[in-house]
Amino acid sequence: MRKMEQYRIESDLLGELEVPANAYYGVQTQRAINNFNISGQRLFSYPEFINALAYIKKGAAKTNYELGLLEENLYQNIIKACDKVISGKYNQEFPIDMIQGGAGTSVNMNANEVIANITLELLGHQKGEYQYCSPNDHINLSQSTNDVYPSAIKIALYNMNKVLVEKLKLIIEAFRQKGIAFQDVIKMGRTQLQDAVPMTMGQEFEAFAATLEEDIEKLNNNALLFVEVNMGATAIGTGLNAPKGYAKRCAENLAEITGIPIVSAPDLVEATPDTGAYVIYSSAMKRMAVKLSKICNDLRLLSSGPRAGLYEINLPPMQPGSSIMPGKVNPVIPEVVNQVCYKVIGNDLTVTFAAEAGQLQLNVMEPVLCHAIMENIHFLCNALDTLREKCVSGITANKEVCLNMVKHSIGIVTALNPYIGYKNSTKIAKEALETGKSVYNLVIEHQLLSQEKLDEILDPKNMLNPHNKFTV
Repeated sequence: MRKMEQYRIESDLLGELEVPANAYYGVQTQRAINNFNISGQRLFSYPEFINALAYIKKGAAKTNYELGLLEENLYQNIIKACDKVISGKYNQEFPIDMIQGGAGTSVNMNANEVIANITLELLGHQKGEYQYCSPNDHINLSQSTNDVYPSAIKIALYNMNKVLVEKLKLIIEAFRQKGIAFQDVIKMGRTQLQDAVPMTMGQEFEAFAATLEEDIEKLNNNALLFVEVNMGATAIGTGLNAPKGYAKRCAENLAEITGIPIVSAPDLVEATPDTGAYVIYSSAMKRMAVKLSKICNDLRLLSSGPRAGLYEINLPPMQPGSSIMPGKVNPVIPEVVNQVCYKVIGNDLTVTFAAEAGQLQLNVMEPVLCHAIMENIHFLCNALDTLREKCVSGITANKEVCLNMVKHSIGIVTALNPYIGYKNSTKIAKEALETGKSVYNLVIEHQLLSQEKLDEILDPKNMLNPHNKFTV
């Protein structure tokens, strides 16, 4: 039989409920724990979100104090409580599921209750003695879930984007270093999986770096949309129960506290249900994921074989590849990153639907929207590190394999177009395919070019840059 002293009794609109005696959260958090067992991912899985909530509460308390709504001793201890939350010490006190009904009310109340109970202990009181510091009347003063929750999401995503971009920069540099290492490896380029024209593997890997580098600016620019918050909007944007001047001052205080250039939305009624910033940022992540997945596809193709594939590169062997085929090693790291990218693309659709589902003065679907974006950032950060550390950094080139493919490729006939014309080039290519003869020998046989000029044109190194036929 359970001992009653292990629990304390708290009450809300629906009545009384047992809360673990040592818990810093309270009755509304407990109801969320009981009601929402959905994703298995808890608020404590995203410490950046917890920190953002504490920043919001700290900024709100400072604003309330400056406007004469909080007495100094209570204010100072609320600030201390918020700082303790930001330190990470109380992350486990945020156990609610990331996906819940109620438009984020459970998240807001979780923060209100934890900060209130920490404050109570700092004041020398017991947890749950809310007459001295109330989750609603003091921690949530001049606020509503409808301005706290989206503002906290934005602060969290702004900071999470910084981490994502740093991870992205690291893998860009890894690809760029491989581009330098492989700058003398001549290989065939391919279009539609068919032989095209020669290039260097260095150019190929530099292109991987360049295409991902474009996304740094896209992600950062879209993350700037998160600096506009609706604090002071309260329930629907009218500012009911918030004092005059609260919105602007709260934004200024948040900017000071967080170091983020936070500003108050010019139209709080518009800003409260608006989720456009999430849509465009999620789209930028999807864009990067599509590119990253394409790169992983290329790495798998280039490493295919070792005897019956392209075999142009070697990926670091990470694990045995088959339970039945001895010696088989699979490209497991690009494969897992591919799957992360599919997840990101799917979550972007979730964000789209959730954003569209807003009705009138509020979008109640923000929990799943928030979870989808944060999950994407978490997945992508891990995937980028994994791809860089366990794959890209250890890639080696099969230089001779690549060179032999160039020498025996029909594709080099393209280089002859400016000199012998497309029609003659086509004839040479067709004959080479039918007879097995080399392009080189056929051109001489048909007396289309001198051997000296042909050697110059078909030197793989001379085909890596624009050509001027008028130098003949």
